[in-house]
Amino acid sequence: MKRRQFLTAASLTTGAVLSHPFITYARQSKYKLALIGSGWWGTNILREALRHGECRLTALCDADENQLKKCLEEAQKITSDRPAVYKDYRELLRKEKPDIVINATPDHWHALIAIEALRSGAHLYLEKPIGHTIQEGKAIIKAVHDTGKTCAVGFHRRYSPHNVSGMEFLKSGKAGTIKEVRAFVTYNFWPGNLPGNEMVPQGLDWDLWCGPAPLIPYSSTIHPRGWRQRLEFANGQAGDWGPHWFDQILWWTEETAPRRIYSTASDKLKTDNYNAPESQVIVYDFESFNCIWEHSNLNGRPQSRTENVGVYFHGTEGTFHMGWEKGWSFYPRDNKKEILHQPAQLNQPDSQNISSVWADFMQAIKTKKQPFADILKGHRATNMSLLGMAALKAGRSLEWDGQKEEFPGDAEANRLLSREYRGEWKYPTDRG
Repeated sequence: MKRRQFLTAASLTTGAVLSHPFITYARQSKYKLALIGSGWWGTNILREALRHGECRLTALCDADENQLKKCLEEAQKITSDRPAVYKDYRELLRKEKPDIVINATPDHWHALIAIEALRSGAHLYLEKPIGHTIQEGKAIIKAVHDTGKTCAVGFHRRYSPHNVSGMEFLKSGKAGTIKEVRAFVTYNFWPGNLPGNEMVPQGLDWDLWCGPAPLIPYSSTIHPRGWRQRLEFANGQAGDWGPHWFDQILWWTEETAPRRIYSTASDKLKTDNYNAPESQVIVYDFESFNCIWEHSNLNGRPQSRTENVGVYFHGTEGTFHMGWEKGWSFYPRDNKKEILHQPAQLNQPDSQNISSVWADFMQAIKTKKQPFADILKGHRATNMSLLGMAALKAGRSLEWDGQKEEFPGDAEANRLLSREYRGEWKYPTDRG
């Protein structure tokens, strides 16, 4: 079959739904900006925020002085601002009183920092997943509602041109009736033996870094980049990649939550100190379709004709693949018809479109309207990941009430909606 590019006026302009982030406003007094969590990804967000030109960098915060130093060096390539540097976010919020906070910390810190930033009077740019547990997400939503502040979630795939045009294609019905959806991330990732307990590096407050999570021995395989594969701090691949692709699915459907979830995972094969599932399958039963999540760190699926991440929407007229670096493709049921394709348009570094998310966030602050990637969308997509992990921990199928956000009549499963915090840290609730 031949391959044909899919280009429309809507896709070239990224769609009417995205036209608003690019409106030009007269420059106002700059917003005081603080970054909490100055690692690799936080630095990426900060870079785009500073390039936008409407913020003055007043503070950086991290439990690791080594990350703070690297982040500051990157910031100084863009701005002459001289931000104050903090180890504890509470001191930053109390002394600096920022107008905008970027929360790019590891997942186990998202809720506490998000809520305190909002209550301090700041607008919030929150990285996904919005929390480590479902009850944390509910508490963040309450804080957004109570404070009236703007909160945007870092779903840059909602803004990427090929994602916008791809969603237009799916909603047009050109793929036919879709009853089967499969989201996946498959990597042939084999690190081999990794070091275990190590000395904590100078400049890192490991106790503070662990914060409300269990205090476990330090390992360089966990910090700075491997913490997503430790369940104390994150939820593995389902919690990392899952929210991006679940958000795409929830963008397509009018449904907001599955009604039944089941999950299974392989026994651990690799010899390392990670404890997140190496390969996992989650089945979500929606009212009008079924959805499967699949991830593997053991096999990159070399037989696949698409890239190793994305969502397959299997329709009666063919299969649509919403991808990342390779854009999207539609494979018609009739193999005599041409394959349709829209290449990706991604910014660098790291092939993302944070600049569009940030522009929309800033406009939402000014207009007091919801950003396109608002907190409720972040909560629902995060919930998909966390429901899958709850079903895996329960070891059985779970019924879910998406309106009440609970497992009806299932006290054992409902205990999985939250967790104990360590030490001085108090678990947030949505009850005040």
